[in-house]
Amino acid sequence: VHALHNRVHSLDAGAADEEQNPARPARLPVRDHARGRQRTISPFVTFTSGGARWRCNVCYMVNEMPSDYDYDRQTRQLVERSTRPELTLGTVEYIAPSEYMVRPPQPAVFMFLIDVSFAAVDSGVLSTVCESILGSLDKLPGDSRKRVGFITYDDTLHFYNLRASLSQPQMMVVSDVDDVFLPAPADLLVNLEESAELVKDLLAKLPGMFASSRRVHSCLGPALQAAFKLMSPTGGRVSVFQSTLPSVGAGALKNRDTASGGGGGGGKDLDCLNPATDFYKKYAVDCSRQQIGVDTFLLGGQYVDVATLSGLSRHSSGTCYHYPGFHRQRNPELHRKVAHELRHILERPIGLEAVMRVRCTKGINIHTFHGNFFVRSTDLLALPNVSPDNAFAMQMSIEEELKNSPTASFQTALLYTTSSGQRRIRVHTLCLPITNQLADLYAGADVGALTALLTKMAVDRALSTRLQDAREALLNVCIDILTVYRNSFATSSQSASQLVISDSLRLLPLLVSASLKSAAFRLSAGGSLDMRCHQMCLMKQLSVPQLLNLLYPHMYALHRLAGSPYGLLDDEGKTELPPLVQLDSSLLTRDGIFLLSTGQQMFMLVGKALSPDLCSAIFGVPSYEHINPNLMGLPTIDSEMSFRVRNILGKLRSEPSIYPLLHVVKEDDPRLRMPFLRNLMDDRTEQTVAYPQFLAHLQRTVSGKQ
Repeated sequence: VHALHNRVHSLDAGAADEEQNPARPARLPVRDHARGRQRTISPFVTFTSGGARWRCNVCYMVNEMPSDYDYDRQTRQLVERSTRPELTLGTVEYIAPSEYMVRPPQPAVFMFLIDVSFAAVDSGVLSTVCESILGSLDKLPGDSRKRVGFITYDDTLHFYNLRASLSQPQMMVVSDVDDVFLPAPADLLVNLEESAELVKDLLAKLPGMFASSRRVHSCLGPALQAAFKLMSPTGGRVSVFQSTLPSVGAGALKNRDTASGGGGGGGKDLDCLNPATDFYKKYAVDCSRQQIGVDTFLLGGQYVDVATLSGLSRHSSGTCYHYPGFHRQRNPELHRKVAHELRHILERPIGLEAVMRVRCTKGINIHTFHGNFFVRSTDLLALPNVSPDNAFAMQMSIEEELKNSPTASFQTALLYTTSSGQRRIRVHTLCLPITNQLADLYAGADVGALTALLTKMAVDRALSTRLQDAREALLNVCIDILTVYRNSFATSSQSASQLVISDSLRLLPLLVSASLKSAAFRLSAGGSLDMRCHQMCLMKQLSVPQLLNLLYPHMYALHRLAGSPYGLLDDEGKTELPPLVQLDSSLLTRDGIFLLSTGQQMFMLVGKALSPDLCSAIFGVPSYEHINPNLMGLPTIDSEMSFRVRNILGKLRSEPSIYPLLHVVKEDDPRLRMPFLRNLMDDRTEQTVAYPQFLAHLQRTVSGKQ
């Protein structure tokens, strides 16, 4: 369920935000949705008493139908109910009446916490962050009341007085990080419109102010405490940019990535996958209560304890971003990725002070939620910040027999404040048929949604028990699904040597096998502890399409483009991608170029026997030996093949929220060849079998349960 999409049909054209709702309908009267009873009319209600009443499809209660659904008092004309958006569309938005406001809508407030320790300065994190914020400053969501503030920190705290009457920003240093106080608290959060020049001046000067700093420690915890004191009255968004392990003051951490092998073993490794301290979780919960969301950006080449610091975002409806190995000079492509994604994050639409409630047909119970939020009550999620990139999943159980209706309904109501200060209710309604036929259930199964939910459940299992238990749970669910189907629908002509499954779930064994080989769940080291923990974060917060791409990457054979339409622009300026290649190393050829995309990054494997013509057309060099082994981008060459390949890369980077890095992998480069091979999910690994052997194992296990 995406809580906040970019486009929605608003029930008040005058209130529609230009960015979020560019296509606006004619003005329609706003209808309070079943005030006090928390139900919303939808296309799936039924009318009774000649249309004078409507029966709720969620709770089955009968309500009086408002008269102006048939009569427009402004035009004094009869209207057709079929013209009402809320009676024809599954997603509508209401302007919330005053009883849905605990306080007047607050302004959009942005607080930036920037690590200025030696690691942040030396790697170029500080300059990249300042440039990105400066470039997006005029596009931050919000109205004329928008406010911003900055705190930088190493082993001391630096506050900045940005009062509009000043001629230049004033820095105030607080060295006592054990007892944090706010110097000049009234001038640390300022109206952006009034203090724009001072803010721009500060961002331009910050990198130079700390260019000679040699302070290696970082007091993230005290900086967070200061930000909380500043933002508690209004709420808003805190963006944390951290480059090293917090080592001073509250929330100080120690390096746990020693001999853990990426957290792949038993009890000791379980401790490494969980937070080292509950400071950041408690802080995030306190932030949620004060309508503060926290986005965490972890950059640099050092261990930063993603397992612990990601709790800042997990419990405050923010997002944790991890950029290992960041160095502006040595890795300019990673700098480009950070700048691109940070610009998107800063400029995207944002909802403030949000809560989301999910209701379903009587007899169905929601018992578990997945995503980044704080559960305020059994069915109410607190979301201080919500954006189009947020995604959530729910586990439901059938508690009673569903016999009052042939359909089951699910309704999500998101109450939030737009960045321009308007309180709205966005309602998504989904209605599905009820069946008592197992065949219908299997035929209607969504393998993508099922896999996404299973991986989220497996992450929870890994964090609460052992990694091995999570792997076994994934495998056992797959076996159970296959066993029930075989025992129910296998025909006499289908031998015990066949693996029988419905068409809708044909990819389930493949996706489960890929999940077991993913960085989150594989038992072998093959990466840092931070990498494993961040992969688990991604599985909890990505949408279904993004997660499926991460689990089972897409691979294309670029050397076969000649004479095909792939990579060229059609009449509408769109690029068609080439056919997918199975993720099997036996299909790789030494004279080919294979592009593999996980959605988060891309690998371009170049074979040693690549023809000189392709070397020249794509890389601008005469032969394979001349290709730069550190190449992370393609040169612009005046050739059709270069044009095709760059179009394909552009297509794969069209998702605005993610800018996948490109790694050019030479066949004989052991440094990058192994990361590429780990993404070939059909292959055998140190701990897992190849996909054909995995299918054979499933078949034997399922046959043995007959």
